Amino acid sequence: MKLQQLRYIVEVLNHNLNVSATAESLYTSQPGISKQVRMLEDELGVQVFGRSGKHLTHVTPAGKEIINISQEILSKVESIKAVAREHTLPDEGKLNIATTHTQARYALPDVIKGFMDRYPKVSLHMHQGTPSQISDAAAKGEADFAIATEALHLYNDLVMLPCYHWNRSIVVTKDHPLAKLSEVGLADVAQYPIVTYVFGFTGRSDLDTAFAEKGLDPKIVFTATDADVIKTYIRMGIGIGVMATMAINPQTDTDLVAIDARHLFKPSTTKIGFRKGTFLRRYMYDFIERFAPHLTKDVVERAIMLKNADDIDAMFADLDLPVR
Repeated sequence: MKLQQLRYIVEVLNHNLNVSATAESLYTSQPGISKQVRMLEDELGVQVFGRSGKHLTHVTPAGKEIINISQEILSKVESIKAVAREHTLPDEGKLNIATTHTQARYALPDVIKGFMDRYPKVSLHMHQGTPSQISDAAAKGEADFAIATEALHLYNDLVMLPCYHWNRSIVVTKDHPLAKLSEVGLADVAQYPIVTYVFGFTGRSDLDTAFAEKGLDPKIVFTATDADVIKTYIRMGIGIGVMATMAINPQTDTDLVAIDARHLFKPSTTKIGFRKGTFLRRYMYDFIERFAPHLTKDVVERAIMLKNADDIDAMFADLDLPVR
């Protein structure tokens, strides 16, 4: 059994059982991967993949367990390499972050600027996507950190730590009737077409829940993943916006009015996560603390020792998280 063989079966799964795409991503040949997978299966005496002719069709029950263990082994191998680099090149390396547009555009710039000033020899790469894409990137090891708010059930394979709460605002043009009200209620909001985030993005489920609890059916006419796109369509008069307050810039959005909606929607919580068993290098601990100052190295290490997400949530239950 070779590490290369374990890497091949993991990557075949990551590429939806497409051996050709796997070979291309690994800069090797399709026959070479097929041969190594067969050799591993012969050695183990079980099939990892089911087949129809030359095509892989599914992962067998035994294959699922084998691939899960292979992922853990490969993760440990990367951790061993990281330990070595920590001792030989402590301030050099790379950091891959997977997150949404709102976090990348509004929550992370100052953090990243300070981090890059401190670690000029660490190359930092940002990957923006949906919650499922973010969790997938982190689970596959393509991202070191996942930063997300929505669909946290997708992150069961990660250690997810709470960073901060954030609230929403109702965003309208200056001449909109809502801008003239002394207090805006959900019923007022529900009277107008709404422009907001795509479902599964940036706390959208909390918005839908708030309307449902009041028996209201909001007229959501346009959705997007990008807060700046949402603001563009608010300006066009397509509808009123419901979006993260941190995405409103008082300097550049002077033509818009942001109405505080914290009394209408419960706050959402942004979390940062990484794969269980990951060796965190010094600069990775530093990045976490820059993004969430309460997540010191000692706190993170204590959270890592806990068994599951519920225990981690309980650890931070009494903590007064910052609000953005």
